[in-house]
Amino acid sequence: MGCDRNCGLIAGAVIGAVLAVFGGILMPVGDLLIQKTIKKQVVLEEGTIAFKNWVKTGTEVYRQFWIFDVQNPQEVMMNSSNIQVKQRGPYTYRVRFLAKENVTQDAEDNTVSFLQPNGAIFEPSLSVGTEADNFTVLNLAVASKSSMFQVRTLRELLWGYRDPFLSLVPYPVTTTVGLFYPYNNTADGVYKVFNGKDNISKVAIIDTYKGKRNLSYWESHCDMINGTDAASFPPFVEKSQVLQFFSSDICRSIYAVFESDVNLKGIPVYRFVLPSKAFASPVENPDNYCFCTEKIISKNCTSYGVLDISKCKEGRPVYISLPHFLYASPDVSEPIDGLNPNEEEHRTYLDIEPITGFTLQFAKRLQVNLLVKPSEKIQVLKNLKRNYIVPILWLNETGTIGDEKANMFRSQVTGKINLLGLIEMILLSVGVVMFVAFMISYCACRSKTIK
Repeated sequence: MGCDRNCGLIAGAVIGAVLAVFGGILMPVGDLLIQKTIKKQVVLEEGTIAFKNWVKTGTEVYRQFWIFDVQNPQEVMMNSSNIQVKQRGPYTYRVRFLAKENVTQDAEDNTVSFLQPNGAIFEPSLSVGTEADNFTVLNLAVASKSSMFQVRTLRELLWGYRDPFLSLVPYPVTTTVGLFYPYNNTADGVYKVFNGKDNISKVAIIDTYKGKRNLSYWESHCDMINGTDAASFPPFVEKSQVLQFFSSDICRSIYAVFESDVNLKGIPVYRFVLPSKAFASPVENPDNYCFCTEKIISKNCTSYGVLDISKCKEGRPVYISLPHFLYASPDVSEPIDGLNPNEEEHRTYLDIEPITGFTLQFAKRLQVNLLVKPSEKIQVLKNLKRNYIVPILWLNETGTIGDEKANMFRSQVTGKINLLGLIEMILLSVGVVMFVAFMISYCACRSKTIK
């Protein structure tokens, strides 16, 4: 009888040990299986989950505009007063709804090239007004006989209008101007990115843009095209990583750093944000020295928070910043009244699922500004006594994974991973408890038998 009981206890301990060992072995084996599956599915080739969502995003992407309506144009022209602005918006368009075009795989260097077509559809139900709403804004093409400010509709301001004074310029120029002209029926690219077939750590990273690895706008490392287009990143993202990406909207590569863990529709994601250091002056961040292209407006490269992108805008004095001059130096915003920067509304962030590297939610925010300076040659600018970087509008481009896609993602990716992790922990825990319990019982019985 005693032997049967002891044998049973030993058998129970052995079973517990086996379960614990099996649970322990399943952890690295399970991780390897997960990695193998993920590596297969994030490759940009026909038949993978990544490719299907990469060619045409399943997420609805919206671009909201807030226009800075100038309240005191005459005072500014006559007295060089501070410009008083009042933001009006949002005016919302659906964008990025068109599938990538000319998708071509290159088996020799494991890349895939494509064009990203542009299109914008106005969404009245998500807007405060119509495309016919009027705004007083800085003239986009100040000429000798034109006005410093003008009244334009939203449609004209964004998508273009014919300026009669430009036809008087004694050399060939485009007579149609608009902040995003031309846009509809155009395409961005050609992009050429790595498909990840030979090296998954390079998947979606841009090899060339318009046939080049550099932009020809900046000097040194500032001119490099780095990272992905931010729609996705190589899998197995770590919190310690600095995620680099290229944006043709701002004519440069930039980066984001980890800020916090976020639960997005039941999916754990990492929130990465653009840090203030990315917009700092070379005095604070020496790496930014090559983004300072002149000494006067930048006050010998000590101003910060705005980027002169005139070289990639055919010489037009366009400056890019975050909305309401967030993270900009006081001298930039001092001549403008009516701005209220805050991080929650005006910073850019990416919510990335770390295992796949997919961006499941994002908010890309930027502000378009124009530089205007005193000029003896242009009548309407003669009375100006200082330079202005005038905010025209700011935009918020957002996208969030839909409920259906989120359910699919949870069932096919995070759900399976969580289930495997749960099985591993149960086997390990139950096995350890069984082994310890049966061994204690066995030792207790042995001590009683000896006595």
